[in-house]
Amino acid sequence: MALNLNAVQDAAEAVLGCVCAALQEAAGQVDGQPGCPCRTCLVPGTVAWDSCDDPCNEAPAGGAGGQLSVNVARLFPSTDFPTADRTLPPTQARGRLTCATPPAMAVELVVTLLRCAPTFDEGGCPPPCDALGEAARILHTDMVVVRNALECCLPATGEQRRGRVVFVGEGRTVGPQGGCVGLEQRVTVALPGCGCPQEGTP
Repeated sequence: MALNLNAVQDAAEAVLGCVCAALQEAAGQVDGQPGCPCRTCLVPGTVAWDSCDDPCNEAPAGGAGGQLSVNVARLFPSTDFPTADRTLPPTQARGRLTCATPPAMAVELVVTLLRCAPTFDEGGCPPPCDALGEAARILHTDMVVVRNALECCLPATGEQRRGRVVFVGEGRTVGPQGGCVGLEQRVTVALPGCGCPQEGTP
C-alpha cells in the first residue's frame, strides 16, 4: 500500500492537538499547573530549545509559558506493529518493488515539552528546595498528562473506522539546560495507506 501524501503531517498535527488540549484541561484541574504553552509548533528535524520562558504575558492571546513541539524521528515499514522490519518483505527482494507490502507503515513522533527551570540567583546561590520541588511537581504532572493524551485522545483521531493504532513509547526528562527543563515522549502511529497509482492515470 502507498501512503496518503498527508499521512505523516496529519498524524503529527493530531499528536500536537491532543497534547495541547490535555495540558489546558490539566491546568484547570491541578492548582498551579501551567497549561499548553503559547509557543506550540510542529518542527522539521530535531527540535531547537528556542524558548522556555513566558512570552505569553506580553501576548493578548494568553496561554502558558514554555515550548511544546512535535517532530518526526523516523518513518519505517512494520509488518508487526510497532516493530520496525529489519529485512525486506518478499516483494521487495531480488530487485522487485511493489506497493503491496509491507502491509503497514509507521511514523515515530517525538513530543518535547519545555518549562522554565529554577536556576542560580544573581549572587550565585542555587535555587531553594521549594522552587526545585515545585518545578519537579509540574514536570511530573506534565509527564502523566502527555502520556494520557497519547493513550486516550490520539487513538480517537483520524478517519479509520476503529481509530488510530498507536504505541506510546518511552518518556524521559530532559535538562535542565539553559534555564529549561522538560520531557521528551515518543509515540509510534500506524499510517493509513491507499492503493498505488496505476500507470497512465493522473
